[in-house]
Amino acid sequence: MTRRSLSAAALVLAAVLAGCASTGGGAAPTATLDRIKATKTIRLGYRDSSVPFSFVDRGQATPAGYSVDLCQRVVEELRRDLKLPDLQPMWVPVTVETRQSAVIGGTVDLECGSTTNTLSRQEQVDFSLTTFITGASLVARSGANVGSDLASVRIAIIPGTTTDAIIKDAMARTGAGASRTQLLAVKDHAEGLAAVANGTAEVYATDRAILIGLILAAPDPRRFALLDRYFSYEPYALMMRRGDPDFRLAVNRALARLYRSGQVLEIYGKWFGAWGPPSAVTVALYAIEGLPD
Repeated sequence: MTRRSLSAAALVLAAVLAGCASTGGGAAPTATLDRIKATKTIRLGYRDSSVPFSFVDRGQATPAGYSVDLCQRVVEELRRDLKLPDLQPMWVPVTVETRQSAVIGGTVDLECGSTTNTLSRQEQVDFSLTTFITGASLVARSGANVGSDLASVRIAIIPGTTTDAIIKDAMARTGAGASRTQLLAVKDHAEGLAAVANGTAEVYATDRAILIGLILAAPDPRRFALLDRYFSYEPYALMMRRGDPDFRLAVNRALARLYRSGQVLEIYGKWFGAWGPPSAVTVALYAIEGLPD
């Protein structure tokens, strides 16, 4: 290669490196762990009515739930691993509509809710190890005669969720006409169950684990009945900013330790014990995701 060729190659390499450094039109965002060390805070997103995963009861100062407890354990591990005994969680409310943008925009470091890990979402955000497995299902009023034909049922649903897309796909595959089916948009799980209770909708569609939590928390659980239908596979995980591998590793290390120790079963029992012991699928999940350190 001649000296002129070497010079040209060097210029091309410099241009490529410059382009990589300026990807996104500006400086790279501050790494999450660096910001956590500097501020001694970690911003955790929570939902206000995603029972029993992430919710706030009346008079409650901070959120509670299965996913919230997992995030609390992540904070405890970060205090130890980062040598930050003063590390404090800052709880940030999010909704179905805002949860992803809050993570992307940096308002939230880790979303502690009931978000399904999907490939399309991975185009925008990253996810932790799987935290729970469930599937979309339906709840109706006890004694209601709800047939298998979705076209004849009024369905309450939260727009933009994975369940929304799944129900519409199920309708399309069975030839159910949208004109015959009333899809009632609701803002959250509480409103969905209320629609069933007051007769505005015949069923509410969302993940079965959430439906069970809603029923158990209702003033009179006997008013409701779960239908024996599953429409999907929904692997829940904690959502975080894409392209921050050090933070993702720190979160996954904390979860894997929790799974390996078996202490996750105490958290499971706290929130799902009324259903009975964890299923074989749940136990297998903890065993598989309890990666060695």
